Amino acid sequence: MKQMQGLDTVFVAMERPTAPVHIGSVLIYDPSTAADGFVRFKDILSFIESRLHMSETMRQKMVKVPFGIDYPYWVQDSAFDIEYHIRHVALPKPGDWRQLCILAARIFARPLDLSRPPWEFTVVEGLDNIPGVPKGAYAILTKVHHAAIDGISGVDLMNVLHTMTPDTDGPLPPDNWRPEADPSQVGMFARGYVSNLINPFRQAKAMRNALPGMIKTAKGLVTKEFDFKALLNTPKTRFNGTVSPHRMFDSRTFSLKDIKSLRALSDGAKLNDVMLSITGGALRLYLDRYDELTEHSLTTMAPISVRDDSEKNTMGNQVSAMFVPVGSHIPSARERLKYVTEETTKAKGLTNAMGARQMTEMAKIAPAPMMNISAQLFSRLKLADLAKPMVNTVVTNVPGPPVPIYSTGAKLVGLHGMLCLVDGVKLGHVVHSYVDEVTLAFTACRSAIPDPDFYSQCIQASFDAHMDEMKKMNASPAKPETKVAKKKPKAIQSKRPRQKMKTDRTPPQNNGKPIVSTKVKKPRTNGTAKKP
Repeated sequence: MKQMQGLDTVFVAMERPTAPVHIGSVLIYDPSTAADGFVRFKDILSFIESRLHMSETMRQKMVKVPFGIDYPYWVQDSAFDIEYHIRHVALPKPGDWRQLCILAARIFARPLDLSRPPWEFTVVEGLDNIPGVPKGAYAILTKVHHAAIDGISGVDLMNVLHTMTPDTDGPLPPDNWRPEADPSQVGMFARGYVSNLINPFRQAKAMRNALPGMIKTAKGLVTKEFDFKALLNTPKTRFNGTVSPHRMFDSRTFSLKDIKSLRALSDGAKLNDVMLSITGGALRLYLDRYDELTEHSLTTMAPISVRDDSEKNTMGNQVSAMFVPVGSHIPSARERLKYVTEETTKAKGLTNAMGARQMTEMAKIAPAPMMNISAQLFSRLKLADLAKPMVNTVVTNVPGPPVPIYSTGAKLVGLHGMLCLVDGVKLGHVVHSYVDEVTLAFTACRSAIPDPDFYSQCIQASFDAHMDEMKKMNASPAKPETKVAKKKPKAIQSKRPRQKMKTDRTPPQNNGKPIVSTKVKKPRTNGTAKKP
């Protein structure tokens, strides 16, 4: 039995039937590398069962303390049943990318059973009409509660469930797992009561440890080394408000080489800056279509892992965050990337001054009753619809393995992340790198993005605009910028009924041809997703 940490408890407190707090992924496999060239469902079941003991997450369930007066506990589930956690379905014909996205969104929208180990895998067959995906491929849709893992420990879980070759990597460590009986409710209540009595002393110690960071932050604000403008100027958009039960999902895949090359557009730019700029451009195109562009840039929350080597393969969350404007108010892709690079540097400076690790430690000692009551009030009173947002979206960058990995002998050929949504943030992005590819996937509330196919096109168009800027930079030597007459724009076409277009302003470029901003009424139909 092991007690949760404070940040993990936050995710448990935020859980609602219409807004489950789990993260996951869409993993696509090519079974041609497996023995006999195919993989049966029972093979997958057997493979995962043989490796369960390599992860703490798989067979532990959470047990809550009476009246929520203390953090819940992780307990080894004595009634664990692997066949409950691993399901098996097939797409109907034609088995295309759009159908997979719709299925993934529907499964992801359903809450996990928190009386059992909080994870589910769904094996999906019938992927026969997805460009770039080999015939006979299958997918695994994963869901794991955010209280159990963060992005980095999720990578550790991926490593546990995969091998480096189609064959096994050698003998596995012995399985010493032993089930546990549920702890006494009276005993947990007594421990929680004592914990609440001594918690003020722990808080005082944490505040003392955080004091140097607070002083450093104050000095940085005075010297204007960094500021809080990203949070103070965050506009309210369709991506903010109370989350509905419905989810949308889609993803785009890019060459890692291309993404790395785009760093040359701005001195000091990192891969993460490039992805933030691409996201900012996509948000601009999408809002422009509905005539909802804002004067100030949209702001994203970017999680930062503070997990050290001693905390690898452990459960729970070891994350802090930085807040970065994504330059959605800037039409030029190159200028946007420069802006994002500068703002990211400021945000990192602020986070470093405050102490990312100290921020995480402070969250660990927040009183459990206060977290539970605050989360309930925020949800029931729908304060997300009234309060000024701190962020508009989330962009989390989770590096994947640089070499191919295998599960049950089948090669992983596609990796697309999914993110939980909470009241106040109705759109989340996951950046995954794997071998020579980068995917930018998004999970959205239907009320925020009813046409995921069009937002997916906006992501592609934003990437293309960055590549066009790169071509221009490489084609001519550096010289003073001159104004160039803009060409007549050409629209991205969405596969759904459109109202009459208005072209009263010129949007950013896409492959040398601008994208038209069209003003339409909010659609009620779900769009058609594009291939990854």
